[in-house]
Amino acid sequence: MTSHTAALAIIQKLVETFEQNLDSYRSSKNETELRREFLDKFFTALGWDVSNEKGDDESNKEVVHEFSVEVAGQGKKADYAFRASRENKNRFDFLVEAKKPSVKIESSQDAAFQLRRYGWSAKLPINILTDFEHFAVYDCRAKPSYNDKVSFGRIMLVHYKEYEKRWEEIVKIFSPEAVRNGSLAKYADGLKGKKGADDVDDAFLHEIERWRESLAKNIALRNETIDIAGLNYAVQMTIDRIVFLRICEERGIEPENQLQDIADKDGIYDELRKLFKRADTKYNSGLFHFRKEKESVSRPDDLTLSLTMDDRVLKDIISNLYYPKSPYAFLYIPSDILGQVYERFLGKVIRLTAGHQAKVEEKPEVRKAGGVYYTPTYIVEYIVKNTVGKLTEGKTPKEIASLKIVDPACGSGTFLLGAYQFLMDWHLNWYTANDPEKWAGGKSPAVYQAVTYQRQSEEKEDAKGRRVIREGIVDVKGEWRLTTAKRKEILLNNIHGVDVDSQAVEVTKLSLLLKMLENANGQLGLGMERILPDLGNNIKCGNSLIGPDYFDGKLFADPGEFIRVNPFDWGEGFKEVFANGGFDVAIGNPPYGASFTDDEELYFASQYKTFGGTKDLYTCFIEKTLSISKQGGRLSYIVPSGWTGGPQYKKLRDTLLSQRVENLLLLPFDIFEDAYVDTLIYVIEKNPPADNHLVATYTYPKREKIVAIEDLNYKLVRQKDWETADGSKFVLDPDTIGILQKLTSANSRTLGDVCLMRRGVLFDSDLLVRKQASKNHFRYFEGDVYRYQINLQTDRWVEFSDKLKERPKEFFWFENERILLRRLVNRRQRLMACVTDLTFITNKNLYSIIPQGVNAKFLLGVLNSRLLSFLYIKQVTQAVKDDFPQVTIKDVLSLPFPPSEKVEACSDKMISLVGKALALHISLSAETNPGNKETLERQIETTDKAIDSLVYELYGLGGEEIKIVEDGLSNA
Repeated sequence: MTSHTAALAIIQKLVETFEQNLDSYRSSKNETELRREFLDKFFTALGWDVSNEKGDDESNKEVVHEFSVEVAGQGKKADYAFRASRENKNRFDFLVEAKKPSVKIESSQDAAFQLRRYGWSAKLPINILTDFEHFAVYDCRAKPSYNDKVSFGRIMLVHYKEYEKRWEEIVKIFSPEAVRNGSLAKYADGLKGKKGADDVDDAFLHEIERWRESLAKNIALRNETIDIAGLNYAVQMTIDRIVFLRICEERGIEPENQLQDIADKDGIYDELRKLFKRADTKYNSGLFHFRKEKESVSRPDDLTLSLTMDDRVLKDIISNLYYPKSPYAFLYIPSDILGQVYERFLGKVIRLTAGHQAKVEEKPEVRKAGGVYYTPTYIVEYIVKNTVGKLTEGKTPKEIASLKIVDPACGSGTFLLGAYQFLMDWHLNWYTANDPEKWAGGKSPAVYQAVTYQRQSEEKEDAKGRRVIREGIVDVKGEWRLTTAKRKEILLNNIHGVDVDSQAVEVTKLSLLLKMLENANGQLGLGMERILPDLGNNIKCGNSLIGPDYFDGKLFADPGEFIRVNPFDWGEGFKEVFANGGFDVAIGNPPYGASFTDDEELYFASQYKTFGGTKDLYTCFIEKTLSISKQGGRLSYIVPSGWTGGPQYKKLRDTLLSQRVENLLLLPFDIFEDAYVDTLIYVIEKNPPADNHLVATYTYPKREKIVAIEDLNYKLVRQKDWETADGSKFVLDPDTIGILQKLTSANSRTLGDVCLMRRGVLFDSDLLVRKQASKNHFRYFEGDVYRYQINLQTDRWVEFSDKLKERPKEFFWFENERILLRRLVNRRQRLMACVTDLTFITNKNLYSIIPQGVNAKFLLGVLNSRLLSFLYIKQVTQAVKDDFPQVTIKDVLSLPFPPSEKVEACSDKMISLVGKALALHISLSAETNPGNKETLERQIETTDKAIDSLVYELYGLGGEEIKIVEDGLSNA
C-alpha cells in the first residue's frame, strides 16, 4: 500500500510531466501510452495493484485490463475494471474508460455516452472517464440516451492541476480500502437530485415484454392455424435467437451489424431464416435446430421457419438493439442479470382469444404468489461456494469431470450459471497454476493465451542520426483463458437442471450457452464449427416432484392433463448419473407455497413424508434432493425459515437431522425485493452425523441490508443438541441452547401444566351490531393489549352462536379473571399480556389464558418477563418474521415453568410487584402532566427490572446467563 506522502509525490511528478508535455500529448499520444505512462501510475498511487504485483490468478486480480477493440469507431471494452473484494470474483466495483488526450472528455458526448452505457449495463453506479487531463466521475444509474448532455450524470470533474488539492477526496472514494468499506455505495446514496434511476434489468424486461406482445399479436394475425403452445414457443425462440445473435455480435463472435443490415432490407424474416440456418450449421445448438441429427437428443424445430412475420415488428425489435437507440452494452450485462430478466419474463404467458387474437397475461401461480422473485447473485455465490467449492478442494480436472450438479427447479438457470462460472474459474486457476503452457498444447488444449493488439510508438534514430517516432501495431500475449472446447466440456460434464416450464428450460439453455461463449472471440480464427453443445441431455423439462406413477390406475387419463402435470422420471432422464449413485450437488431456490390440485395434493402426501401438515412444496423439494443425491453429496437451498421451529415441520427437521448439517445461515429481511418471506440457507452433506458433529451457524440482524455474504463469524452448534431438543427445534445460538437445556432439565413442568389457552373467535364483520339484540349477544373487544395495560373498547356486540366461523364451545373463555395474550410480538420482540375480569368476546388476534392452580398475577409476571420472551423468540421462527411476528398456542404452552415449591417461595413478592405494575400503567394512561408522566415511566422501568430479577431467580439463572438473555433481546 503506497503511503499518503509517497502517493502525493507520485501525483506531483505525474502532473509536472503532463504539464510540461501537454501540447505534444494532445497531438500525438495515444490511449495505450497514456494508460502506461500516467493512468497505471495514478491508480497505483491510489493503492490498486494495477500491475498484479501480488501475482494473483486471473479471477482474483484487483485490476483487470480490458484492451479496446475498435469496431466501427466504437470501443468495445472499458479499459480498466476494478474490484476490491476477492469474495465476488465475477463482480467489479467500478470501470474506468480511458481516452487519449486529444479527446476532450469534458465536452465529448460520445465518450460520456460510452462510459454510461458500460456502467449502466454492468449495474455499476459510479464509474470514471479520464484522459488524465480531466478525471470525470459519472453516476450511471440513469438509463443513458445518446441525446443526453455530456454533463448528464456527471458528479465530479477534476482538472489535473487540482489532483494534489483534491487527492484526499479521491482517496476516500476510490482507494481499495475505501471501496471495500462501501464508499461507492455511500457516495451514490448521498448524491442529491438523482435523475431517473432505471435499472438495466427493469429496462430490458420492459423491452422484451413489449417485443413479446407485438410478436404474439403479429404471429397470431398472420398465422391462423397456430395454437397456444406453438405461439408461445415461436415468440420465445424468435426473441431468444435475436438476442443471442446480437450479444454474439458484441462479443466479436458474429459479424458486426449483421442484424441491423437485415433490418434495413425488405423481407426481414426471409433474411432471418437464412441467418438462423447458418447459425444452426455454426453452433449446433437446440437454439438453432431445424433438422434431425443422430447426435442430437432434441426434437428439431419444424414450426418457426414456416411462419410469417411482418417487417414492421421485426424492424422495431432489431433497431432497438443498436446504437444510437439502444442504451445496452451487452458485453457488460452480466449473465445472471439476463437470467433475472428472463425469470420475470417467464411470469407471463400468451393465450389466444376465441377470435384468434393474442393476449399476454400473468400466469395464475405467479399472480397467486404476488410476482416472480429472483435470487440475488450473492446468495447463489454463497451456495455454490459451500457445495461445489467444497467438492473441488484438492481435486484435479480429471476428477472434477465426473462431478454432477443439479437444480431441480432451475427456472431461468440462475444457480446453474453460478455453478458453471465457478467451475470455469476453478479450471482456469488450476491450469494457470500447473504449467499452463503444457495444457495449451496437444490436440485438445484446455487453455490458450489471449492475444491483444496494441498501438506502440518507438523513438529511434534514422540513418542520418535524426530522431524519429515510429508507430506500429504489436501483438501482446495477455491473460490465460479456457478454450471454448474446454468450456463446452465442463458444461456437458457437470451442469444439469429440470423445470416444469418448457420456456424456462429454453431460457436456461440460452443463458448457459451465452455464458459458454464469453471471451470466445479469441478463438474465432481457428475455423471452429458446431461449437455449441446440444443441452437436451442436461436441461430437462418435467415436474421434478411427480413421477410417471402419478397416472397409475388412471386408465383414461386426459392427454391435456398429462401435458399440464408433465411427470418426470429421474431414473430415465439421467440414466448415467444414477448409474453412478446420483448427483454430487443439488442447489437452488425451490418454489414456496401451495399451488396444486387435489389429486396432486394426495400424490405429494403419499410420496413425501415431510408434506403432511405443511402443504408446502419446498419441503418436497428438500426431500427429493436427498433421494436423488449420492452418499457424500452436498445439498443447499435458500428456503423460508419457518421450518426450523414450526411444529408442523418436525418431520422435515428430523429428515435433515439424519444427515450432516454443515451450515445454517439465517438471513435478514427483504432478501427478495417486494417479497415478505423470511429465509435461510442450509448446507448439508448426505452422510450420517457423528455424535460430536458441529454445525456452523450465523444469524444476521433482521434489519441489516446486505449485498454480499462474507467475513461471517460463525457460531458452532452441536447437531445432537437439536436432535434432543423439544420438538427437534433448530436454535442457532449455542449459549441459548445451554440456557434452554438447563431450564428444561431443572423445570419438569411447562406452561401447559398450569394454564389453559385458547384463541378468540372468527366471524364476518357484518355480524357486529351497535346494541345487545339478545341474551346471547355480548360486548366485542376492539381495543389493544399491551404489557400490563389494556386499552378497552367494547362499543359493539356480537352473538355467541354457531353463526361464528370459529369459536370455543364454552363461554368461560370470555368472562371472569383471565390473562389476555396478544398474538402479535412487538418490535422489541416482547410478549404482551394483561389481566382482566370483564366480560367481552375477543377475536383471533388475542389468546385467553386461564390459570390452573397458579395465581393469575403471578403467571402474568412470568409471561411479561424478558426471560419468557427470550425463550420464545429464540425457539420460534414465526416470532421474528418481518410481516407478522406471532405467538402460537403450542409454542407458548411448551415453555418451561418452575416447580411448585419455587413458585410458592416467590409468589407473594411476584403478586405484589405485578399489582404495582398494573396500577402504574393505569396511572400513566390517565396522567397528562409531562413531569408526572416521566416519574411514572421511571417507576414502571424499576418495577419491570424487579420482576425480571425475580423471574431469573425463579428459574435459577446466574450472572452470565442473565447477560445472554438481556443481550439476546432486541431493543429496536
